[in-house]
Amino acid sequence: MPDTGAPWNIPYVASTDLVSDWPADSLALANAIDAGLDAANNAGIGSNVVSVTKTDTFTTSASSYTSVTGLSASITPTSASSKVLVLYRVMASAEDAQANERSFVTVFRGATNLVDAASPSNRTPALTSVEMKGITGGTRIAFTYGGVFLDSPATTSSTTYEVQVFTDGNGIHINRSRNDTDDAEHIRGTSEIVLIEVAA
Repeated sequence: MPDTGAPWNIPYVASTDLVSDWPADSLALANAIDAGLDAANNAGIGSNVVSVTKTDTFTTSASSYTSVTGLSASITPTSASSKVLVLYRVMASAEDAQANERSFVTVFRGATNLVDAASPSNRTPALTSVEMKGITGGTRIAFTYGGVFLDSPATTSSTTYEVQVFTDGNGIHINRSRNDTDDAEHIRGTSEIVLIEVAA
């Protein structure tokens, strides 16, 4: 490889090297990948993506999992062997951040909680959870739950995934702070669920 000479001796790549040094097998591999994606119509590489964004607010004090209105999406896999990558983001706040309050979030496929934790017994199966206790100024606090789950629905039928939440305290608010006063100190946000088919 040439260099610039003293005093720097900084190497550079000559333009002819860019072609002559390119491994033939790398080019063959790139062409094979391109041909494979074309043949598969890009199946499982982002060609089947569904997303839903919730912009309005939701509040619940349910003590068991309940659906967040407007935060669900349906996807129809092209193959029964495909997997579905589930991504979610939930902006939330607790009703009373100064008390001992826990909030839980998970995703359901139909009636099935995607969490399959080992020996949950009386414990709560959740993809994400937040515990808030003794936080001063809790009326203006909000936080974001986020998670990823790779599911195997084993179907080519339309399949619905939905975010569900519950709290063992006084309540959970979605897309807003607890005290929803119309001023700059309080928060409004959005939540989202995204489904991506992944070819197995």
